[in-house]
Amino acid sequence: MAPTETASSRPAHPHEWPAWHATLAEYKQASTWKGSWQLINTALPYFALWYLMFLSIRRDNPYGLTLMLAVLASAFLVRLFILFHDCVHGSLFPQKRANTVVGTVLGLLVFTPFEDWRLSHLRHHASYANLDTRGFGDIWTLTQTEYDQSSKGMRRAYRIYRHPVVLFGLGALIAFIFRYRLPSKKVSRKEWASVIFTNLALALIIILACQTLGWRTYVLIQLPLVWMAGAAGIFLFYVQHQFKGVYWARREEWDATKAAMAGSSFYNLPPVLRWLSGNIGYHHVHHLGPRIPNYRLKPCCDAIPALRDKPPLTIRQSLAAIRLHIWDEQNHQLTGFRR
Repeated sequence: MAPTETASSRPAHPHEWPAWHATLAEYKQASTWKGSWQLINTALPYFALWYLMFLSIRRDNPYGLTLMLAVLASAFLVRLFILFHDCVHGSLFPQKRANTVVGTVLGLLVFTPFEDWRLSHLRHHASYANLDTRGFGDIWTLTQTEYDQSSKGMRRAYRIYRHPVVLFGLGALIAFIFRYRLPSKKVSRKEWASVIFTNLALALIIILACQTLGWRTYVLIQLPLVWMAGAAGIFLFYVQHQFKGVYWARREEWDATKAAMAGSSFYNLPPVLRWLSGNIGYHHVHHLGPRIPNYRLKPCCDAIPALRDKPPLTIRQSLAAIRLHIWDEQNHQLTGFRR
């Protein structure tokens, strides 16, 4: 469902959407059949690859072969997270209960509590591109002034955090194995219950897996899967809102259309990667219509010239975006540490 607007996230002036925005409503209808088929064509290959990894280890094959299988399995795990993400928005299925139940189960596969992540992610939708409401489900980003006025320790910590090895490498393990075992800040009892349920269910699954497969086998399979899928997922999230030419503004100047169109990327991926990432590269469309299912994002973009004509972010440009670290308010752009 769409994020609830709060006083802290609401723009200082009334906003009028462009005329073509009403057309997005035509693409918000979820399909039980399409949602179910996406679960089948994603979960079955993932579990099949998981089983092949198990056989590879059991037969004492070189671990490199297991890791090759893990690369492919982690790609399907990323897609499972996108389906989880759609359930968070209530867009994978028409029924709210179906989205909640399936999202909770998928949360176990991606090591993420459904209700807690849902609240954090909807806060992100309400606050992205707004410099005055940072800190909810986003990448830690300082302005140049904030960075210059920080202590040496804070600047060092920020540099470490923004280093690719930490952000995309260690960050994946920290987030999915440790961070999501605790609730987000300022949550209600429902989010706490979601975290507790997920932790207990994961503990039970891991105990059963270790007893039946062996702890070493389980770790050699699950750890690289979580790491690879998590790193890919964090990178995708990074380039959705951190790229050259991105839009950020203070609350009084924040504009919803600009935030979606210029504050979110149009990541131009090859068809295979687009499928594995659940069309999340059409991120400007997603932020304009969070209730649009992943399988309708591309048709929606193709049908509306304003969306289709947005300059795409190429893979080369996305890799270059890793060098952008600080928001320069004076020049309205992301820049590196060395200006």
